[in-house]
Amino acid sequence: MGIGTSIFLLAVGAILTFALNASIGGLDLNVVGWILMAAGVVGLIMTTLVWGRRRQVVATTEEPVEYRRVEERRDVAPPL
Repeated sequence: MGIGTSIFLLAVGAILTFALNASIGGLDLNVVGWILMAAGVVGLIMTTLVWGRRRQVVATTEEPVEYRRVEERRDVAPPL
């Protein structure tokens, strides 16, 4: 589940819990909203953990093979 999906679940859950005052035969929309918000929070935490592991920087001790100094000359016309 991505960050966007998690935020969407949080938003829909909050709307069902706090904004709507309706009931559908035997289904409590407040409970459904809380469940969706919980799923969104869990998804957001899991996504953060997965992306956090992927973005670890691996340091290498090798130096670049070659360094070059680049100079820009302004007296030569650019190629066409």
